[in-house]
Amino acid sequence: MKQEFNPKNRDLLININGELYHRDVAGISPFDSAVQGGDAVWEGLRLYQGRIFKLLPHLDRLRDSAVAMAFSEIPSHEQIIAEVSKTLMANGMTDGVHIRLTLSRGVKYTSGMDTRLNTQGPTLIVLAEHKPPVYDKGGIRLITSSIRRIPPDCVDQNIHSCNLINSILAKIQANAAGADDALMLDYQGYVAETNATHVFIAREGELQTSDTGSCPEGITRATVLEICERNEIAYKVKDISLSEAYRADEMFCTGTMGELAPVVELDGRQIGDGEVGPMSRRLSALFRERTERDGYQVVEMASPG
Repeated sequence: MKQEFNPKNRDLLININGELYHRDVAGISPFDSAVQGGDAVWEGLRLYQGRIFKLLPHLDRLRDSAVAMAFSEIPSHEQIIAEVSKTLMANGMTDGVHIRLTLSRGVKYTSGMDTRLNTQGPTLIVLAEHKPPVYDKGGIRLITSSIRRIPPDCVDQNIHSCNLINSILAKIQANAAGADDALMLDYQGYVAETNATHVFIAREGELQTSDTGSCPEGITRATVLEICERNEIAYKVKDISLSEAYRADEMFCTGTMGELAPVVELDGRQIGDGEVGPMSRRLSALFRERTERDGYQVVEMASPG
């Protein structure tokens, strides 16, 4: 799985601290904390018919992460929503859009790790792209990475930071193996997530997913659990071993970038019957119903006719 360049994104306008720049000239200072040490937090949002699904939970997580990292300044939800709306309107975007929000600690007056060097901040970047869900809905293939997820006593993975090197290393392994993505285990050897998404398995009619001790608290993951509650679908949050994943009747990944993506193969082993299973199809349909009706209006749709 490799994302291809979308010609519709050739002349994107990118919002940096409220100013719009063509993608070819947009940039931030080499003294910015994001450049200096990945000292930034981020969120991925998806736009459906002028509405961003689960916008406020995403902004809550952005703020929570910035608070945990002791940012001295954090834009309000209202400020961020205004900049997102401005960016979408400037690009004429209303649907089929993925938005990457990045909030760094800001600019330092000299290079170094000391946060007291930051005198200008924060830096808010709104990058909106025409981008449909990136995973093959017919099923993807995973390998298990040798790179483990960082445990919470090292760096709490519920801080949604831009320091993504262990996930990048896992993705490199998946690419080398010819797989779509990499499954990552925690330090006890249980399933954590993939390099980019959360993981669910279905076994004998019950849905199972890992806890979030070694991975972020996913917004799409939480939505799937909400859907299960409302539709009386049995589920359990538990430690999942690799052998349990191999024996699953079904498996799928969740994330804003790709919504729900069925998994048909793990480490060369066929999952279930190798096809998209009934639980995955049902939950995908229920998720689609939610995105079609719910969300925070950020751009107005043109009236028909």
